[in-house]
Amino acid sequence: MMLRALAALTIAFAGAASADPARFVERSVDLHGKTYRYQVFVPAKTDRSPAVVLFLHGSGERGSDNQKQMTQGLPPWLKQHMDFPAVVVIPQAPDNTEWTDAADADMAMAALEKSIKEFHGDRSRLYLTGLSMGGYGSWQLAVDHPDTFAAAAIVCGGVTSDDDDRDRLYVHGVPKGADPFARVAAGIGKLPVWIFHGGDDNVVPTEQSRRMNAELVKLGKEVKYTEFPGVNHGSWEKAYATPDLWDWMFAHTR
Repeated sequence: MMLRALAALTIAFAGAASADPARFVERSVDLHGKTYRYQVFVPAKTDRSPAVVLFLHGSGERGSDNQKQMTQGLPPWLKQHMDFPAVVVIPQAPDNTEWTDAADADMAMAALEKSIKEFHGDRSRLYLTGLSMGGYGSWQLAVDHPDTFAAAAIVCGGVTSDDDDRDRLYVHGVPKGADPFARVAAGIGKLPVWIFHGGDDNVVPTEQSRRMNAELVKLGKEVKYTEFPGVNHGSWEKAYATPDLWDWMFAHTR
């Protein structure tokens, strides 16, 4: 009896030891004659095809080192929550570019597609999130790919530019004279969105998210809005630590 129990424990231990642990891996994708490097969080191996989350960083994390994008927002949170059950794709926008640029948007989607194939991701459970510049980029991808993502969490992002020095950072494709907030709200289709913003944001005005929320509510879309009173631009720490966020995200499928 004891030998049988010991054998069972040995088999269980061997199985646990051979399972792939959660980890970050570096990958690259070739697109339009350029090579772009990105990071992927790979959860501990399970039998089920995992959900896949695409994360877009802010302007301060641009570059080509494949490291800066790991310093703000979702990646640091993941390092403290290695039991996270989904694959997370973490591309890096090159210096002096924006996620709303066509080349960067295409690169992010190419990294997502390559990761889905490599890690056998579940295409009915693809999710989108980004902060600041990545929040703008998330609205852009949501409009450009309205039937791709099951849900999105957009943190301190926006739709229009309020800074003449960064006039490229806005959602492209809105016809001249049209209301950009109304067009984006209509353009994302049935995508459920949870919007987060700091109430005292002096980088991306809180009004950007308030107006998007209002337009989505007006159209009867599924939207949640969380504003953190007294919080400036760095609202992503509170956003990604919101207890119900991931349960809400993963409850949606396409």
